[in-house]
Order: sequence, then C-alpha cells, then structure tokens
Amino acid sequence: MLLYTDSLTGDELFTDAFPMKLVDDFVYEVDCKMISIGDDNIDIGANPSAEDGEEALDDSVVQVNNVIHSFRLQQTSFDKKSYMTYIKGYMKEVSNYLTENNPERLSTFKEKAPAFVKKIISNIGDYDFYVGESMNPDGMIALLNYREDGVTPFFTYFRDGLKEQKL
Repeated sequence: MLLYTDSLTGDELFTDAFPMKLVDDFVYEVDCKMISIGDDNIDIGANPSAEDGEEALDDSVVQVNNVIHSFRLQQTSFDKKSYMTYIKGYMKEVSNYLTENNPERLSTFKEKAPAFVKKIISNIGDYDFYVGESMNPDGMIALLNYREDGVTPFFTYFRDGLKEQKL
C-alpha cells in the first residue's frame, strides 16, 4: 500500500486503498464516500418492537466523509482572491521542491499548472477546501468536488506536491 503525504508539511493526505486515478499526469482524483461512524451497536437478538418497546435511534452515529475522517483533514475556506494569493505561493514552493528533489517533473508542472489553476478559479464555488492535520497554511489544499451526478464526492491533489511512502 502507498501512503501519499504533503511534500511540504508531511501531512498524510490519502492512500491507494481509496479508488484513485491520475488525470493528465498532473493531479490525482481520489474517490470518497460518506460513511457512518460511532455505530457500536451490538445485536443481542432482542427486537424491541416485538416486545412492545420502542426502537431508539442512535444519536452517536454520524455521517462523515471517509477520506476527511481517515486523514483528519480540516475544512477551510477561500474566495477567488484569497485562493489566488494562496496558490501563487504554493506553486512557487512546489517548484522549489521539484527543482531540488525531482527536476525532471519541473517542466511538466510549470506547463500544466496555469491551466488547472484557471479551471479551479473559474469554478471556485464548486469546491470545498481542506488542509492537512497540521493545519499548516503553506501545505497543499485538497479540493473536494462532486462528479457529474452531483452526488459522488472526490478529492483532487496536485501530483507534484505529494510524496509516496510504501507502507
């Protein structure tokens, strides 16, 4: 299994245990879904409704996004102006990182980044923004969006801002 961490902060962002695909050799799209947590109900075979009892709803069960929950991502917010300020600084940091650690990816990164950032900015209202557990504002902001069906959530991560670690 591969763990993907933020190359700038070290925050754990996702693993290849989640359905994922590399898009345009630039970003990973990682599918996620809503799951129930806190459902520690143990079935002892009793049926309250058959015994004139009421079936209680468990208030401790909550619905969470499995990637957000698993990697303790924290939601943040941006408007166009603040995201542009963030992304300019982030792209510079990733470029510096690639220059030192993976120079063969630098030209691809510089070629593809402007078009992808333009796509994000033009659809900024479609995204929710998440930072890693450290909440370091210099790290990668994971982008949560929904597939064309409007129901299926997925995260987008910049490939060149990630480190792969074999578990």
